[in-house]
Amino acid sequence: MVWGVAAALVANVLYSTGFVLEKRALAGMPPLSAARPGRALLLLAGRPLWICGAVALALGFAAQLAVYRTLPIAAAQGLFLSGLVLLLVLSSLVLGERPSGRERRAVAVIGLALVMVVASLYETSEEISRTAPTGILLALCLPTLAAGLVLYTAAERRARRRHRQPTTGVAYAVAVGLIYGVSSLAIKGVSGHLDTEDLMGSVPAVLASPYPYLLLSTGVSGLVLSQTALQRCRASLIVPVCSTVSCVFSIVSGTIAFDEPLPEDPLRLLLRLGGTVLALTVLLTLPRHETHTPTPEGTRS
Repeated sequence: MVWGVAAALVANVLYSTGFVLEKRALAGMPPLSAARPGRALLLLAGRPLWICGAVALALGFAAQLAVYRTLPIAAAQGLFLSGLVLLLVLSSLVLGERPSGRERRAVAVIGLALVMVVASLYETSEEISRTAPTGILLALCLPTLAAGLVLYTAAERRARRRHRQPTTGVAYAVAVGLIYGVSSLAIKGVSGHLDTEDLMGSVPAVLASPYPYLLLSTGVSGLVLSQTALQRCRASLIVPVCSTVSCVFSIVSGTIAFDEPLPEDPLRLLLRLGGTVLALTVLLTLPRHETHTPTPEGTRS
């Protein structure tokens, strides 16, 4: 468990650093459009700072593989939320973003949810599943991917309306969070098929499963959509909401698909489920529209 917690913290540092570097690189780029993914990828590939951010995120994904091999998916996702604190600090220092008091309080509550999840892990040993039935996995993932794309498209339509209120980007973040939630399940599936003592020998088993193909599709679509959202809205709002949605989806769907039992002890169960519900409640109460003018280093709506 100790190695899993350590890997989760390393992943958090890499994710927060990667998102901030990408946001910084996006500031001086022409407007990206999710409707033109090829152009968006070419523009991104021409920015060395953005590539550094993308490499940090890729290393974060690699760290996730270690986490999912040592911790249940519900506990792992709870730990990943701790990176939101570092993200807020970096977005303030590097990007000049100033979260509202309401948003800072929301992140503090998410921190409490994290403590609850970690407490449910203390001195416990839980079964860690390596794979999920393909039918159940696809039944959970495909509608979620469709919902994310529909929600993102609806947010794009609203953003083009005249006389609209400046948006915080919550709708964008929820859509990307759903896509990355599916990606988290795919990463867990890949990690379960990898044999650390014979990585090359485990490749055929990985390719015969749906996980790498889900990971590829969510990786490409999530990349384009997340960069478009980051360019238009504050990272200090986009990333926490996206992470919360991804976390909640991964915990609920992952527990079902991989059949990982929840704690039997009533207190541990209360802490695990209570932390998840608390994080989701915070998400639902976040403001949908800006109440102040973004700073020069911030983003436009």
